[in-house]
Amino acid sequence: MRKMKLNRREALKLLAAGTAISVLDSSSLAQAALPVAGAHPPYKQAHLPIEVRIKDLLHRMTIEEKARQLDMYAGVYKPVKTTHENIDVVKKTGLIPDQLKELWGDIGVGSIHDLYPSATLSNSIQEWVMSNTRLGIPVMFIEEGLHGYPDGTVFPSPLNLAATFHPEIAKRTGAAIAAEARANGVDMILAPVLDLAREPRWGRVEEDFGEDPYLTGQLGLAYVEGAQGDSLSSDHTVVAEPKHFVGHGSPESGTNTSPVHIGERELRSVMLKSFEPAIRQGHAMAVMAAYHEIDGIPITSNPHVLLRILRDEWGFQGFVLSDLGAIRRLNEDHRVTSSPKESVCLAINSGVDMQFYDFEHDVFQGAIVEGIHDGTLSPAALDRAVSAVLRVKFALGLFDRPTVDPSLDAKVRRSQEHLDLSLESARQSMTLLKNENHLLPLSKSLKKIAVIGPNANVARYGDYADESKGAKVSMLSGIKAIVPDATILFDDGKDISAAVAKARDAEIVILGLGESPDVSGEGHDRSDLNLPGNQQALLEAVAVTGKPVVLVLQNGHPLTVTWAAQHIPAILEAWYPAEFGGTAIAQTLFGDNNPAGRLSVSIPKAVGQLPDFYNYDPSKFAHYAGSDSDIKPLFPFGFGLSYTTFEYSHLTVDAPALQTKDDIIVTVKVTNTGKVAGDEVAQLYLREHVTTVETPVKSLKGFSRVSLAPGEERTIIFRVPQEQLAVWDVEDRWAVEPGNFTAWVGGSSEATLSAFFSLKP
Repeated sequence: MRKMKLNRREALKLLAAGTAISVLDSSSLAQAALPVAGAHPPYKQAHLPIEVRIKDLLHRMTIEEKARQLDMYAGVYKPVKTTHENIDVVKKTGLIPDQLKELWGDIGVGSIHDLYPSATLSNSIQEWVMSNTRLGIPVMFIEEGLHGYPDGTVFPSPLNLAATFHPEIAKRTGAAIAAEARANGVDMILAPVLDLAREPRWGRVEEDFGEDPYLTGQLGLAYVEGAQGDSLSSDHTVVAEPKHFVGHGSPESGTNTSPVHIGERELRSVMLKSFEPAIRQGHAMAVMAAYHEIDGIPITSNPHVLLRILRDEWGFQGFVLSDLGAIRRLNEDHRVTSSPKESVCLAINSGVDMQFYDFEHDVFQGAIVEGIHDGTLSPAALDRAVSAVLRVKFALGLFDRPTVDPSLDAKVRRSQEHLDLSLESARQSMTLLKNENHLLPLSKSLKKIAVIGPNANVARYGDYADESKGAKVSMLSGIKAIVPDATILFDDGKDISAAVAKARDAEIVILGLGESPDVSGEGHDRSDLNLPGNQQALLEAVAVTGKPVVLVLQNGHPLTVTWAAQHIPAILEAWYPAEFGGTAIAQTLFGDNNPAGRLSVSIPKAVGQLPDFYNYDPSKFAHYAGSDSDIKPLFPFGFGLSYTTFEYSHLTVDAPALQTKDDIIVTVKVTNTGKVAGDEVAQLYLREHVTTVETPVKSLKGFSRVSLAPGEERTIIFRVPQEQLAVWDVEDRWAVEPGNFTAWVGGSSEATLSAFFSLKP
């Protein structure tokens, strides 16, 4: 390319037109003139340490090339005419080189999203980028994959995964999704969601692992370890991106993107704890910065969170991606900046490394170029951001092995192993809330069964999944398969009188109620948590028939089914169990699967109780009076019934001296006292009696899912690191304070078996 001397106005004009600019001033000229020719510049030498390669490449890059690495481009399946400012056209069936030349010039591209390529397409794009750009920096393909890569295996929703209380299932799920994505050239998945579901009206509760920081932290860690594996430089691992950093699950009024009202102590003691294991132990290499603000400071302009805590304290080495449009919100919604340029520079200075469709490319990249020249953007901040993106690309092995084997997809996409895992996850998530007089499991000798309701003949997948794809096993089809000789009377419940007539003609009624994608998921925050539409009326009308009724819920919010809990003998919470959910539900109803799912969110009696998470501060109900609502939730965190019974005994605590730093050892014996085999989720809760700052009434510090045969007993050992008991004290530091504690162990957050212990200097 011919070298030109341009003033800033001319340069920005060319940049806006999509022209590749190599020189803006003498310093850019010096960088552009660095030798890239030659057999192997250091950044292309695979044997060199990544940090050496980053330093060499960074030194060779122009400001424009740096800006481009921080930009995300949108992919679509075929050329379309659109006025959307962020749609960049990539043809699915092959490349149009002239199109890419016009789009990217010769300065490269940071990432591509919303393309969902085949291996052939991603390989073609990668080869073009590395052969036709000045430095040959590979592109990073970033896609959604919360509980399944599109057109691949659909796994149960994260809320289901949390209900399993089984980190190994989470790890295997992360690994399966990663393998299916990477086989198509996708390098990064926008998951897991590690927000805490402390505002159940929020539409995205179904994306979370629940309300508890410890449970979420452990499942998030397992998911990240599964997705990223032992090395990102493989054909089956991807970058995992915990989101939405941080506190996004407690928005004001339950509305997405609203302010979050917490202080520094709650931020550190609760909200950050759900992310910390995935970052510090799991070494997640990306994080998504959330939309909202905390105490007036938007996350995308919060260096305290994104730089001091995430990078300096936790040692995060990956890159921070803004949530879609979150940088733009600095100007348009938060109003802490006066222009797009100021928003871009403030975000990067504060710790954001890549935009997500915030501004048109010429605006975003031009802001970086101009910001460097007028001092609005720190050169050190720009280099930090670019280095973070490059570090991830090097870790993925993209510089050395940029393409994937096109034959791999057929081996891993919807493999039998992955399909079996989806079913197993659904089975393990089934949560029995009520079983009066042991109505469940049902007899397979039943002759006539009414299956009624809007969720009875559809497989509910949850948000970020396409219900038109996959196996689509509904509850109705699952029941038909398990009792093929029974007469099944189906009604969708739209006409209540017709549904009641079928209920009267049956031996038993199975009601499939809950939510649809129209009322749950991103963009579907709710003002109440009642059964939607006519479902409450349908429920009550069917109950009046006097027939035994089993209520099966498939939903993304914890619903206030208080009437059902009082009048319906059996309730099974299935959440969104995905493509084989109908099989898992039927197997549970008829006894082929003994339910052992546990609630990862408390279910309130009414929205007037909110917030109703179990680990509230003791002052909340210290002098409880004057309210028309019971303080207890309808069903508590950690709760779930079984077709067998369990007994806890012999609880002991071995507490070491503080200065030893040894773990606290808690042991308990669990016995299956029933007549059938089953899984129990033993849960450990702790509380220090007196602390220098107020702490929750109890906090989950350990859990273990165990399988026990009838009469079998097992001794479970919990090891609690002393730092798990640290409080963010009045001196704004972590401290394990000496004192007296109570430990509770049992099958829910209302465990009663307890032991006293002390931690002394």
